[in-house]
Amino acid sequence: MKSKHRIFILMTLSSLFTAHSTSKISIHSELWGQKEGKEVRLYRLANAKGMEVEITNYGGIVVSIKTPDRTGRIENIVLGFDNFTQYEKQNSPFMGAIIGRFANRISKAEFFLDSVRYPLVPNDYPNHSHGGMKGFDKVVWDASEISRADCVGVALQYLSKDMEEGYPGNLKVKVRYVLNNDNELRIYYEAQTDKPTILNLTHHSYFNLTAIKKNILEHDLTIYADSYTPTNSSWIPTGEIAPVAGSDYDFTQPHKVGERIKNLPHGYNMNFVIRKSSNNELSKAAELYDFQSGRFMEVYTTEPGVQLYTADYLNGSIIGSGNVVYGKNMGLCLEAQHFPDSPNNPAFPSTVLRPGETYAQLTIYKLSTR
Repeated sequence: MKSKHRIFILMTLSSLFTAHSTSKISIHSELWGQKEGKEVRLYRLANAKGMEVEITNYGGIVVSIKTPDRTGRIENIVLGFDNFTQYEKQNSPFMGAIIGRFANRISKAEFFLDSVRYPLVPNDYPNHSHGGMKGFDKVVWDASEISRADCVGVALQYLSKDMEEGYPGNLKVKVRYVLNNDNELRIYYEAQTDKPTILNLTHHSYFNLTAIKKNILEHDLTIYADSYTPTNSSWIPTGEIAPVAGSDYDFTQPHKVGERIKNLPHGYNMNFVIRKSSNNELSKAAELYDFQSGRFMEVYTTEPGVQLYTADYLNGSIIGSGNVVYGKNMGLCLEAQHFPDSPNNPAFPSTVLRPGETYAQLTIYKLSTR
């Protein structure tokens, strides 16, 4: 990670915490459960415009995002569960979680770094996916509250020990969720290691701007990407970077999510190469709009890619918040990330982190109405 990128992220965080408003904004926490001798807490963030975000330190999970529609009605727009026990036992789809150490897939559950082979847990046999059997989505993070005049948040920390799930290095990870009065949920990531390792963190909320009243196939989606990384049948990139033009993956102009999904046997589950003028700049990755509610979401990130996943593998076997059945296409993910299987594709942007370097990235989900 280049030092000037780290400085940009840290300066952005510092400026965010500078008071610009005296509007009412609040944070509240409560005990939500216990796991491995640690408290699992639920944090409720609220801003002056009626937006609320609930976050738990179990898995760094965003439990709910409540935001107004065009009439002012405040409703939840992400898939999740009502209690900690459900997350612990039923969250195989990674709803709302922080994913690490490595988001997405690593082929054949192995990578080479400095000529050393590192075998990983093949939890998506024969490949490795989303950090292994016990990734960052299944651990209890240390948490503290962030409270400023114009923003509130939760600061999470976790020490991933050397060789956890096969990854080298003791990795110190910090994730800060920050809600401000501009209806932005900002996610700041930072990490350091004591051995050369690889790292690719992301956030895995399933969004549904209808407040989960219907599926997401009528959502209008724009992705600011002129190319994508095609995959084989196991979702492993072929190494090619292909143009989206003329394909079912062209969202350079708004398209209904369901407009061409019938052409794809398993829906959308693809990494897009975000359009950037320079590496690591904060740029717009995507826009999502629901005409019925008027809700509009913008996604910004410093990451080079974003994964679109339309939840085609949800099959109705999971009952979520408010006893809603989570079936196919009930949400979609826009996961800011480095490319899948980057360690095994030298042409992809590097995910290597070395001692003395700082991993830093910022992703923003901004809500409004039209």
